[in-house]
Amino acid sequence: MKCITFRRRNACLLTLLATMMATMANGQEVIVLGGVEQVEAWLKSENWWGEVNRDTQLTVPKAMITGINPQWRTASQKLPVQQKKELFYRFMLPLIVHANDMVMERREGLFRMQAVLAAGEEQTDADMQALREAAVLLRITKQEEAAALTSSSNNLAAVLDEAIYKLDLIPAGLVLGQAAYESGYGTSRFAVEGNALFGQWTYGGKGLVPEQQRKNLGDHRIAAFDWPFDSVRGYFINLMSHPAYEDFRRLRAQLRADGKPLTSMELADGLTRYSERGQEYVDTLKGIMRVNRLTIADDAVFRDEPMRFIIGAENEAAAVDLRKEVKRLRASGELAQIVARMRLE
Repeated sequence: MKCITFRRRNACLLTLLATMMATMANGQEVIVLGGVEQVEAWLKSENWWGEVNRDTQLTVPKAMITGINPQWRTASQKLPVQQKKELFYRFMLPLIVHANDMVMERREGLFRMQAVLAAGEEQTDADMQALREAAVLLRITKQEEAAALTSSSNNLAAVLDEAIYKLDLIPAGLVLGQAAYESGYGTSRFAVEGNALFGQWTYGGKGLVPEQQRKNLGDHRIAAFDWPFDSVRGYFINLMSHPAYEDFRRLRAQLRADGKPLTSMELADGLTRYSERGQEYVDTLKGIMRVNRLTIADDAVFRDEPMRFIIGAENEAAAVDLRKEVKRLRASGELAQIVARMRLE
């Protein structure tokens, strides 16, 4: 099902409501916030605003934003710079923690498969299917080779080893720093029009065209996404699979082998190929992380609570309209088609 676009009024309204509707069906809480004042009031009520105690582990509300309101570009210009930054970081971090939770869940599954293989036992159908999908996603094998992978395949051990090597955590402070850098704290045209937070390129006529597209690089565009978590997921897959980031993966694996923590500052050194600016890009990224003290997020975990979803509206009047639209879409029976597109598990 294609997204019905209402971007001029309130981003892609159907996309903004997709997660909301799905979670309503499962009894999970959805919060519609109208304007910056309501946003800050909610953050304060969640004890997710103000100075963080840096001597304790950072615990994060399990609240996922479902879109970037176009009005954020204008509203953020009226805010003090530090306030704009803090709003961005506080709503981005839950997306990142969720992505890392997904990574670790799948990584544990790979270790389980290794143990089954070592014991000479048969892999489950579910585990084999998950591995086939991961092998393609992580650019380990081609589609045809992955489809032929079975419990008795001679290359099963090698595929598992490669998948474990590639599928691993990305420190949250690093992700926050790059998202801020690449999207201008969520205010770039690409972020507002396509939830594009990391400046990832795409080819083949899809995506958002840069205003100054360099023809010598072909028809490159900025990848667009249905909602912000899709952009985070795409970034994770990019760093875990693209040949350009082998230095990043090698550095991360070495830290693992040495029993050292995966820190944002150290792993940033593996991203010299993320930008044409090379080392200068890495130095700037490290500066962003240092000035904004983002490394505190590296070990962040979710609070023990159900997942909730946040929809931002321009003001309370717009929030009322969104709530009405929710009822209409629920009554129309479009929920089942939208749920399949969420991919939050």
